[in-house]
Amino acid sequence: MPSRCKIRLAPFRFRQANLPRLGSLSDMRRPNFIAKHARNAQGLLGRVIAFIMAHETWSQNLRVMDALRIGRSDHIIDVGCGHGRSLSELATRASMGHVVGADPSDLMVEIASQRNRPLIDAARVKVVLATVESLPFADESFDKVLCVHVLYFWKDLDASLREVARVLKPGGRSGLLFRTKADPAAIASFPAEIYRFPELAEVTEALEQAGLDVHAASDRSNEPVLLIAEKRRAQTAEGPQSTDQAETIAVRRAIT
Repeated sequence: MPSRCKIRLAPFRFRQANLPRLGSLSDMRRPNFIAKHARNAQGLLGRVIAFIMAHETWSQNLRVMDALRIGRSDHIIDVGCGHGRSLSELATRASMGHVVGADPSDLMVEIASQRNRPLIDAARVKVVLATVESLPFADESFDKVLCVHVLYFWKDLDASLREVARVLKPGGRSGLLFRTKADPAAIASFPAEIYRFPELAEVTEALEQAGLDVHAASDRSNEPVLLIAEKRRAQTAEGPQSTDQAETIAVRRAIT
């Protein structure tokens, strides 16, 4: 009887591999095949990248959640949820609400569903296969929307943000975290044919055109930009400028 051969796989260590990260960029340019999997993960390599992303982007996901001030009864969607690690944390914060993860990758939907199976079975979380341009939800379905490191892959920024605004309730807030064209390390590290880094003013203008007012903009040194935007409420008559409107105007002036 042939003897059994045991194969032991060495653990993959992202930092030792010295691959560039969106959260903390290195000087090495990310190969195209890895960038393609970041956009739409597939196969074994896609699973490895999902594992890496779950760890390396976690602090940025928490940063967006904190800024959105999640409420206990909020209905939330994470657009481009990827591996789905954020969904369980969102469900904890919105303990009486509902959380949805949407991603265009079949593999990421599978991974996110496996990760959150108990919450899905309890009807607390739902994971769907969908692109940002066509979210399968009714108008005004959500109180909060997260978009973390996904703007780079959107084919049409204006159309995508109009869809985000469509599914948001009036007064609902979206949190967008991304690196901009003003970040030379990002431009040098990621292939331009896959990653498109926008200008900050371009994103804020697209948000406003979609009916979303920017209420907070955080542009830390060596960190991705974080924009918090609120969907405008219907106004029945002209009245005095509200505190939120004044805040929006101040943020707009600071950005432009």
